[in-house]
Amino acid sequence: MSESKPTTFKLVIAYDGTNYAGWQLQPNGVSIQELLEKALAKISGEKIRVHGSGRTDAGVHARGQVASFSLTTHHSPLTLKRALNANLPEDVRVLSCSRADTDFHARFSAKAKAYRYQIDCGEVADPFLLRYTLHHPRPLDIVAMKQAAKLLVGKHDFTALSAGSPSRDENPVRTISRLTIAKRGRVMTITVRANGFLYKMVRSIVGALLRVGEGRMTAEQLREILRGKKRTAAIETAPAHGLFLWKVSY
Repeated sequence: MSESKPTTFKLVIAYDGTNYAGWQLQPNGVSIQELLEKALAKISGEKIRVHGSGRTDAGVHARGQVASFSLTTHHSPLTLKRALNANLPEDVRVLSCSRADTDFHARFSAKAKAYRYQIDCGEVADPFLLRYTLHHPRPLDIVAMKQAAKLLVGKHDFTALSAGSPSRDENPVRTISRLTIAKRGRVMTITVRANGFLYKMVRSIVGALLRVGEGRMTAEQLREILRGKKRTAAIETAPAHGLFLWKVSY
């Protein structure tokens, strides 16, 4: 009797990143990847490597992180989802589990990712938004921010809007297909969709747009910084807790 072949599974995961060291396994701190791998080990009795679509940093949240792994099992995807959630903390949830093609890989098969950054523009911080928004009580010129955002859409070298060293990413060119800014009530949301992102690129974009909104930088100055392909002190990195990995497209 031949042994069963491993099945590739695709997970969609949501998590509150407040208490975690990010997605990737870390020597000092609990990561989302570690939690999933420990849960799978309890279920299967095996050490299973889980691959994520992206390495969210410490404190960053996710509404649509995608992960993949291979496992020889007779369990259905629904049973696996329930078993995983039974072995995960309440602030990490598997939203869906499905079988995928053998060559599916959460990171390498991804075509695009969308991130959202949330800003609480109220005069006094809303305590119920503190974990998921950056409180910014000073007035912001949303029209100027939208004008600056338009300059970042398209294919560019985003070295100036990355917090990594030049060698960290072999190719610093990325294509932003969507960059929108909307405000509903007291919350402003900046949404960025691209074929890939450099290290802390979204948070750097948000930091730059906030500077424009405050009147400390013009859209033209941001364009020149982008063209300069060099990180400068004029670009600030927005805090992690306002950022969500929203959706991964395949």
